[in-house]
Amino acid sequence: MPLPLLEYAPTSQNTRVSSRFDVPGDEQPRVFTIENVLSPGDMETLIEAAYLQIFHEQQMLDFNRQTALESQLKTGQITVKDFIRGLTTSDSFRRLNFDVNNNYRFAELCVQRLLGRQVYSDRETIAWSIVLATKGLNGFVNALLESDEYLDNFGEYTVPYQRRRILQQRTEGEVTFAHEARYGDDYRNQLSGSGRSNRSSRRSSAKTRVQRPSGGTFARPAAARRPAAAPRPAARPAARPAAARVSRSSSSSTSDGGQIKFTELLAPVLIISVLITLVGAVALFSS
Repeated sequence: MPLPLLEYAPTSQNTRVSSRFDVPGDEQPRVFTIENVLSPGDMETLIEAAYLQIFHEQQMLDFNRQTALESQLKTGQITVKDFIRGLTTSDSFRRLNFDVNNNYRFAELCVQRLLGRQVYSDRETIAWSIVLATKGLNGFVNALLESDEYLDNFGEYTVPYQRRRILQQRTEGEVTFAHEARYGDDYRNQLSGSGRSNRSSRRSSAKTRVQRPSGGTFARPAAARRPAAAPRPAARPAARPAAARVSRSSSSSTSDGGQIKFTELLAPVLIISVLITLVGAVALFSS
C-alpha cells in the first residue's frame, strides 16, 4: 500500500509570489506553449525547449531523442504534459539520471525540472523520495505532473521552466538548474574514491616495497621473495646414432671372445695377391 505524501511547509515565498509586476528582460524565462505555435518551426522550437528542460544541454544528444513522442505531439495525439511525461520516464532519462543518483537527489532533480523550483526543505525531499520508493519512477512522475502546483503553473500545453529565478529587489538571480550537476555528492565521491583505489592498486602492484634490515643491506620481505626453484632432475645422456651403437656392440663382442689381430686379417690378402701375380706371369711367358 503506497504511503500518502508527507506534509511539508514552504520555506521560501519566491516561487509563490505573483510575477505580474516584473519587467521583462533577457534573463527572464521564455514561456513555450503550444497555443503560440503557428508554424512547424515553432513546434520544433517547443520540442527543443522541452528537451532542454528535462535533459539539459549535457544530455541533448540525437541518441536520446524520442522520435515517436515527437511525432505524436506534432499530430496532436498527446499534449505537452504527456510529452514531458514520456521524456521523464524514457530509458535515456532513467539511465542518465535515475541510475546514477539516490532517491533524495533524484527527487530534488525532478522537482527542479518538472515543477520549476528548488525543494523547500529536507522534509519535502524525504516526502517525494518516499513516493519514489513506494510507487516507482512512473508513479513518482505521475504524482508530480498531476499535482495542483504543476497544473496551476503549466497546465496541459506549457513546457515547464524555472520560476522566479530573478527578483526585482536582488541584483543577481539564482543559478539556473542547467548549471547544476545531475548527480549528488555521494556518487561523485564514489567515482573519485574508486579512481583513487584503482590508482593505488596499480601503484602497489607496479612497485615492490623494500625493507632495510639492521645489518645495513637491503632485502625483500618474505612475502615478496620468489619461491625457491624445485631441483631439476638429472639430465639423461644424449642418444647415440645407430651406426655407433652397432660398431660399439661388435667391438665389445670381439673383445670378449678373443680380440682378432690385424696380421691375421692381412695374411690371406697377401696370399691372394701373390697368386694373381704368378698367374699373370705364366700367361705372359706362354704367349
